[in-house]
Amino acid sequence: MTSLVGLCRGRIAGRLVWCVAVLVFLIMKSAAAAPEDEVRTTFDRFVTAQNAHDIKALESLLLGSPDFLWITRGMPVWGPDTALKRFTALYEGTWHLDPEASNLKVIMIGDGAAQIYVPIVFTIGAPGQPSQPMRFLMNQVLVKTPSGWKVSSILPIPAPAP
Repeated sequence: MTSLVGLCRGRIAGRLVWCVAVLVFLIMKSAAAAPEDEVRTTFDRFVTAQNAHDIKALESLLLGSPDFLWITRGMPVWGPDTALKRFTALYEGTWHLDPEASNLKVIMIGDGAAQIYVPIVFTIGAPGQPSQPMRFLMNQVLVKTPSGWKVSSILPIPAPAP
């Protein structure tokens, strides 16, 4: 009888250890943000920085590489320093982004790269001039760095109003 009790205790203990291990795994998995969520959060911070005209916050989100690319008005802007100078000039007028958050898509290209697609309305106006809303299909590539996700490219495509 003693061996039967010991056998049952062993099975119960084994199942308990297995259940605890599965529970710990599920808790750890849910506690860690999925890469898609991290990318969305980075994009949200990008929009917030743009709308606040916060050049320092924007700088922290751009990839610090000469390979950073922003296409604006059909022209390439290479490197974060050149891009930040251009943003600074644009911020002197009206510059506001309004993404259609419900249509935001994050496509994981690999473990360390993602593409964002979202329809977005830019409200743009030179200093002292009336602003105009313009619709774009925003595409960005973000890369994972040791300091978090960074915007590697900004590729807005003009789009007709819906």
